[in-house]
This record gives sequence, C-alpha cells and structure tokens, in this order.
Amino acid sequence: MECAVYDTYVQKKDGKIMHFDVVVEANTPHEKAIQYGQEWLSTVGQAGQKMTSEECQFCHIQEAPPFVEKSIKQQGYWIQKMEGCPN
Repeated sequence: MECAVYDTYVQKKDGKIMHFDVVVEANTPHEKAIQYGQEWLSTVGQAGQKMTSEECQFCHIQEAPPFVEKSIKQQGYWIQKMEGCPN
C-alpha cells in the first residue's frame, strides 16, 4: 500500500512540543489526515490542542510496512511517534 506521511508538530498542554507522523493511505485528503491526528491526540490526553495544516504538513509518499498497512485498514491511519509522545 502506498501511504502519505504527514510530519506533525503539536504543542502539548504543558507547553512542550510533540512530534509525530500521521500516516494514511496515499489518496486520503489532507483534511482527513488532520482529523485522524486530532482523534489520536484525544486518545493521549491532548484533545483540543491546535492541529491544522500548519502543524501537520505533507512530507512524502512511501510503501507502508505490513503493520502500518494493517492499522490503516482497521482505523484509517497509523501514528509514528517521534519526540515528546506518550508511550
């Protein structure tokens, strides 16, 4: 599966920056990727934090590894945690 990767930086409620990628099927609209990112933020206690096309920017297209493809098929997206993300 070809997937689109959106490089995302969101300021957390404590003021620190959380860096993660929102990974979606390649033909998914940017607005939907942002929506998925907002959904994920709510699951990690960061609901309501600013996440727009400014914080979530298209990065590249790549082939999804099997575990990412499985997540995308099940819930529409995969979050690749980078810096400042909860475990």
